[in-house]
Amino acid sequence: MIAALARRIPKEQRIFYRVLPCIALLVLAKLVLHRFNLELLSINTIFSGLIGANVFLMGFLLSGVLSDFKESERIPGEMSAILLTLADEMQSIHHRSGSPLALAALEHVRDLGLTIRRWLFKQERSMVVMAQIASLNAHFLAVEPLTQANFIARLKQEQSALRKIIIRIHTIRETDFISSGYFIASRTTLLLLLGLVFARIEPFYESLFFLVVVSFLLLFLMFLIRDLDNPFGYYEQASSEDVSLKPLEDALAELQARVAIEQQRLSPPDVGTSRG
Repeated sequence: MIAALARRIPKEQRIFYRVLPCIALLVLAKLVLHRFNLELLSINTIFSGLIGANVFLMGFLLSGVLSDFKESERIPGEMSAILLTLADEMQSIHHRSGSPLALAALEHVRDLGLTIRRWLFKQERSMVVMAQIASLNAHFLAVEPLTQANFIARLKQEQSALRKIIIRIHTIRETDFISSGYFIASRTTLLLLLGLVFARIEPFYESLFFLVVVSFLLLFLMFLIRDLDNPFGYYEQASSEDVSLKPLEDALAELQARVAIEQQRLSPPDVGTSRG
């Protein structure tokens, strides 16, 4: 039920709804401490400077993950271009020769694209994708007598580029950007929010206002940085900032259409009934 509700929330609002329970918990703690007169800290310029330093640190982390995110935005398009380039050559070989070997190679390129899409959603293992990329070698050998050698060399380059992209995506998904930076930013944020909870600010409604505003800013930034750090988090229900897979989806639809056309071209025409 929670998963279905998370999918119904618009992506641009998911971080907001993840932050709200944390803010509500802080406000509740603030009310309890105020009720029992346990607000022991006072706000001064040092505390304000600590908040500014923490925002600066998170701004540094945000700029770093944004650069990686912008780089990752090109990856689905590059993958799509490679798959379509491989399909172009296999389809042209099939047009010239009519060989079922070229059709089998084209079908393998389509299956590879579908496997990559499942892998992006963590429905397939990385070793399966790498094995299918390596299996292109057998198809290259099969169609080599049907085309020029320099075309096969170009296809091998595309195969190598695709393998590098898969390894790059795997590294981005499994590696955090400056783990020590995340650690100090999250711990500092926690300490500052606890400081606001224990701080005495008069009148009390101003204390609640500053607690809500500062906690919303710091927590939202923290969740946003964590989300941007994995631009390929399609398998995460709470993920809201992922690169678009539209180029890959369009390429897969075109590959499906090309395979259907070539299969129809290869199949023998229907034989009409003979006249008696």
